[in-house]
Amino acid sequence: MADQNSCEYCLNYVYDDEYDYYVCSVDLDMDEQERFINGTVRNCPYFMINNEYKIVEKQN
Repeated sequence: MADQNSCEYCLNYVYDDEYDYYVCSVDLDMDEQERFINGTVRNCPYFMINNEYKIVEKQN
């Protein structure tokens, strides 16, 4: 099961071609951004599971 501290599993964690690395696509305020950078985020309120199978289920 995906952990809410693991950005790799989040739908909002996207690759930015311009910077050549992954970023959080949510518009974070300064405090949230600092926690994200320092790795002190616990149970991110913006976490959305990136589950391709669930998306396909809705199409059926």
